[in-house]
Amino acid sequence: MSEIRDITLAPEGEKKIRWVEAHMPVLKSICEDFEKTQPFKGLKVTVSVHLEAKTGYLACVMKAGGADVYVTGSNVLSTQDDICAAMVKRGIEIFAWHGATEEEYAHHLDEVLKIGPQIIIDDGGDLVNMIHHRYPELIPNVIGGCEETTTGIIRDVAMDKAGELKFPMMMVNDAAMKHLFDNRYGTGQSAFDGINRTTNLVVAGKTVVVAGYGWCGKGVAMRAKGLGANVIVTEIDPVKAIEALMDGFRVMPMAEAAPLGDLFITVTGMRDVITMEHMLMMKDGTLLSNAGHFNVEVDVAALEREAVKKEEQRHNIMGYTLKNGKTLSLLGEGRLVNLACGDGHPAEIMDMSFAVQALSAEYLVKHKDDHLPMINQVPEEIDNEIARRKLASMNVGIDTLTEVQEQYRNSFDL
Repeated sequence: MSEIRDITLAPEGEKKIRWVEAHMPVLKSICEDFEKTQPFKGLKVTVSVHLEAKTGYLACVMKAGGADVYVTGSNVLSTQDDICAAMVKRGIEIFAWHGATEEEYAHHLDEVLKIGPQIIIDDGGDLVNMIHHRYPELIPNVIGGCEETTTGIIRDVAMDKAGELKFPMMMVNDAAMKHLFDNRYGTGQSAFDGINRTTNLVVAGKTVVVAGYGWCGKGVAMRAKGLGANVIVTEIDPVKAIEALMDGFRVMPMAEAAPLGDLFITVTGMRDVITMEHMLMMKDGTLLSNAGHFNVEVDVAALEREAVKKEEQRHNIMGYTLKNGKTLSLLGEGRLVNLACGDGHPAEIMDMSFAVQALSAEYLVKHKDDHLPMINQVPEEIDNEIARRKLASMNVGIDTLTEVQEQYRNSFDL
């Protein structure tokens, strides 16, 4: 039933999954719990997340909990064919391969939805949007879903406000144990993992322009500074702009930053952040990259349309020569650079993020008869449970309030 590129790649994929499993102690402990409690027994779980080793292990954890698991990717360049093969060998249905066309990508999404899932784990909102608009007859069967990204949450909330969202969604990205670590430390490190391995160029001394100063942008700016870059931040939010300024970064509009930057990293979740108007002002040899979910932040279509010459400069780097004679270098087709050009977030970071996914899915099943609202924040007790497990895995202890302290806190209703 699975549709993958090459089953003979399974041994290499298995090595990768075992490696991340050894570095994801929280998810491993949840897996052990799920094996005993079987919270998803008899249920079908559909997953669309960047299909690499950490996602592979998350799917295995869901399967250990009794689920029949169906997986596809959420980005055609982040899917790793050896991981797909290894997951098939582990008894998980996979519909994905690296470098899929837009038609193939859509077909794979169709395949993991047509099975009639009870639980959906989404990354960017494609699955949730498709089931509402193409397979509405399957909606009554859905218990709920979990959304991994800021972009996906924006789409879910918009659907809810329009009265279109028909089943409960857990806002996984908003959980403290997700966005405080995944978005900041995960994106910060993995964006430069992808950029550095792809370009083989130094960051120190360069002017790095970071578009967006949300949690992801904070992480990217912090890592750029740590690598010795001069950092400029662009923002539309005045509060975040002041925060960036007080964190020690220069802040200005993109039109002012365009002639100054050597490396641009967009992290906004918005389209047309870097337009042809900006690109015409850039230096010869400028590097363009995107660390937001969709490949719309850099106007790639305009590059394709306006360039007088286009050539591959290096694997995953396309050079576009403009009419003014300057050549700009686009990394990973303008797709999510940490996965299109790298292996994504570190395993220890995704240990926390995917623990939130797993426990949020379990929460939906436990509360399926409680008439949950369509938009649900991850309960604080899930965040705290994951934090406790993570600290324990790191051999770190913390203080607890005494009975007297608890009475003091409660007496003042703090």
